Amino acid sequence: MAFAGPVLVIFHGGTGTGPAESLVARARAAAARSTAATALAAGFEAVILATDGRPAFASLPSGVLLDLDAPGEAFDYDARLRGIVQRYGLLKPAVMGSGSVPLAGIDDFRLIAEQLEARDGRFVTNNFFSADLTAWTPGDALGRLGRIERDNVLPRRLRDEAGLAPVLLPRTTATQFDLDTPADLATLALTPGLAPELAEAVEPARAAAERFRPLLRLLCDREGQLIVAGRVGSQSWQYLERETACRVRMFSEERGLATAPAGHRPASLLGFLIEAVGFERFFERMAHLGDALVLDTRVIEAHLGITPSREDRFQSDLLAADAIADPVLRGLTEAAAAAPLPVYLGGHSLVAGGLMALNDIAWRENDIREGRG
Repeated sequence: MAFAGPVLVIFHGGTGTGPAESLVARARAAAARSTAATALAAGFEAVILATDGRPAFASLPSGVLLDLDAPGEAFDYDARLRGIVQRYGLLKPAVMGSGSVPLAGIDDFRLIAEQLEARDGRFVTNNFFSADLTAWTPGDALGRLGRIERDNVLPRRLRDEAGLAPVLLPRTTATQFDLDTPADLATLALTPGLAPELAEAVEPARAAAERFRPLLRLLCDREGQLIVAGRVGSQSWQYLERETACRVRMFSEERGLATAPAGHRPASLLGFLIEAVGFERFFERMAHLGDALVLDTRVIEAHLGITPSREDRFQSDLLAADAIADPVLRGLTEAAAAAPLPVYLGGHSLVAGGLMALNDIAWRENDIREGRG
């Protein structure tokens, strides 16, 4: 079997079994099925779902192939990716995770396919420094790369080691929003026009989504001030300055944390403040600086030297402190829930595409309130 045209490879697995992890995993599987249909409609020759679990994809449309992990073997991203590209003879592969760009439409995937068909020696990505989706041609350029531990680094490696030319997708909500955490799930629950299966999968996050209402109103308030802290890129900052009505106070720290070199010791200004005054007084200080706080807690965790489980992190995003085993993260979450200002916890996706999606929702609802919707 060989494919000459663009083929999308979607990885889905290692999602965990905790209650919050399972909630996100079900939505990511629904997003993968929806994205597969979108890519096929946009002209992709096929979609390959690489997964460790058949039940999540019991029913698949024509053109979607299921590629199961070898039973009993530890997952190795490098080996799986190279194996799929070689086994299916992919000349124009595109690679993403199951939660990546769930809002991307037919036009977005058609653009990717057109770029791959235009000429060899190039790659297409939604984020050069930390990719969620990367496509390239020729497929065998992968052989010029050293070992690949994770998909985020593919664009830089394809440029630096394989000599391919970059093509960056437009930075829109659709190309920047990812479904990684419960905070992203809650954002999707507020988003109209989702594919029916995905809309059903995010419905359990409806209660968590309602907590975002004060933030939505703040984004449209010229007298308000929003605090955003974490791995915020300059593009996201520019977007917020341009597209929101409120003032934005930004603390951008530890960009590239997930792909930092060995030996890197994360450090955070806000982390030092927490160490000095404790969690409760930290949030009191934040209330003096703004009307709401959007916090990428993974930076704080790295600074404090804690490594909570993914389930703990997800429960923290839901402000479910009683369900968290790690005592430090539980303390942070308890203080966030009791803070004198609304606090929204999450990962990198929340302070990037998540805020873009929330801002879109905020202005849509604002227009409806003012009779313009």
